[in-house]
Amino acid sequence: MPSVNLDDWVRPGPTAAQRRTDVWIGLAVGAVALVNLFLTRHLNTLDPGRVAPVPEQICWVLAITLPLALRRAYPDVIAVVIGAAFIGGQVRGSQEQQVTIGVLFAAIYALGAWGRNRNRARILRLGIIGAMFAWLVIVFVFFAGGIGGPAERASLAFNWFVVNSAFFAFSYLMGDAAWQHVRRSHALEEQAAELRATQEIAAERAVLGERVRIARELHDVVAHHVSVMGIQASACRRALDKDPARARTALAAVEEGARTAVDELRRMLGALRASSATTEEVVPNAGVDRLEEITDRAREAGLTVRYAVYGEPVPLPESLSQAAYRIVQEAVTNTLKHAHAHTLDVRIRYLSGGIELDVTDDGRGGSGSGSGGMGLVGMRERVAVHDGALEHGPHPDGGYRVRVRFPYQAGAVR
Repeated sequence: MPSVNLDDWVRPGPTAAQRRTDVWIGLAVGAVALVNLFLTRHLNTLDPGRVAPVPEQICWVLAITLPLALRRAYPDVIAVVIGAAFIGGQVRGSQEQQVTIGVLFAAIYALGAWGRNRNRARILRLGIIGAMFAWLVIVFVFFAGGIGGPAERASLAFNWFVVNSAFFAFSYLMGDAAWQHVRRSHALEEQAAELRATQEIAAERAVLGERVRIARELHDVVAHHVSVMGIQASACRRALDKDPARARTALAAVEEGARTAVDELRRMLGALRASSATTEEVVPNAGVDRLEEITDRAREAGLTVRYAVYGEPVPLPESLSQAAYRIVQEAVTNTLKHAHAHTLDVRIRYLSGGIELDVTDDGRGGSGSGSGGMGLVGMRERVAVHDGALEHGPHPDGGYRVRVRFPYQAGAVR
């Protein structure tokens, strides 16, 4: 899932619920402003000659307050309308100022918090604030210049300019802060969505990888034992009348192979049922120290087997040791199933920079079961995991050869 460029992010408009709330807020603020207008008229705070008629004052109050109902849907237009209406009401002598000045601050805040075009929102807010201070200068010079002495005029100037500066700055900055908060929340939601998507993909890959690995293990276990059992059963059938003792030996080998296969399958199924255990934890360790068991079973199946270890054996990591076991097991299984061989040569070489596995038979050169067989696929996967190298194909002297080299440094067991 691609990340959203936050420099181009535009805040979504208000929801339907927010629009309904804004309508009620606009109506409520308008009603409060009207009540305050009639209360203010009794105070006679303005020169009676400069006070507009009551119907006009009502219109000015409503023109300033009711647009609040659309302040989040159209923040740019509403801020300009409220600002213009506020100055118009001041020019015409509207007596209501407490609520309407608050509405002006709210419009500036809403433009900062909801403005879609950030550059335009900034220019409009600065323009409105500048117009308000220009109007304050005009009022102070032409209407309040003769009020009291210097101390009174200084106090009035402080009240008008410093206090209003603080309120305007607060509205401006809080609007930006609200927009930044929503922007950061959106970024966090996007990142959380990306993380969830990545986790789902990783989980799917892990499940697929586990299925492939279990399928490979099942193939290695079942194919090897069933192949040996098939050869032993064939030998038993041929020797049943001529050599009953040999037939009994073959049947015993079939029985043992079946028991071993069932035991390993049971452990594998136990791994699938276990929620907290992996297959590696349930399947018994099968490593290079058990390679001779594979050759023994091949010998019991009627092959002439040569098994040799060259070099000084060293401890191997469990995963590497198990991979070596499964590769030799698969190579021997393919020989039993496809090669129609008479002899089998298995050599393990401990080299200075790794370990080499060499399995060669004298069969018809078909023990690889094709380039796309499950056995070769499993070999390639195991070799790739450990950065090894795999060679397979007909041997120059006849038969088929599988040779694998794993890089490994002595003392690297973890």
